[in-house]
Amino acid sequence: SEKGRLVEVEVDMGGMGIPSLTIVGLPDAAVRESGERVRSAMKNSGFPLSARRIVINLAPADIRKEGPAFDLPIAVGLLIAGGRLTVDIGDSVFLGELSLDGTLRHTHGVLPMVGYAREMGYRTVYVPAEDGQEAALVEGMTVIPAKSLGQLAEHLANLQLIAPVEPISPEADEELDWRGTDLADVRGQEHVKRALEVAAAGG
Repeated sequence: SEKGRLVEVEVDMGGMGIPSLTIVGLPDAAVRESGERVRSAMKNSGFPLSARRIVINLAPADIRKEGPAFDLPIAVGLLIAGGRLTVDIGDSVFLGELSLDGTLRHTHGVLPMVGYAREMGYRTVYVPAEDGQEAALVEGMTVIPAKSLGQLAEHLANLQLIAPVEPISPEADEELDWRGTDLADVRGQEHVKRALEVAAAGG
């Protein structure tokens, strides 16, 4: 990949019919499995999904979406689309793999993802706590390290704020190159239902 490309993640929770959660738009196996991981993580975090037909569309469809870093963006999109969170996530980025119990797991490739997000103009990133120091190597980014989906939701609702990571050596940023790497970063925007923009590797 020469460069990351923006992919829109569209969450539609208004469908009638048999309750289901479907991810479309050329997801690989790990992304297809995100649906069940996210469903379990939300239920075990106190945010069970309603019995609706839910469709998550990753567009444009000609870019294959890879890896579990989409878990957290999808979960945040579902929380916002379902009215569980009312928050302006503006220039924020979300990335990370969820465990079935709602904890956030170490996610490979955080450093290049966050570096590219900074290049695209984002200034706040939410990552698994285990990856906080790695993400903080990118100068100019506020890094919020979350241990779980529940903790992140409390932070976004201003109930219990998470302290940003204090970078160990911000000057290391000068030696790093983010280009040509896989990534999944997300910011919110208004849409017919509620859409998130995800930067995913393409090219």
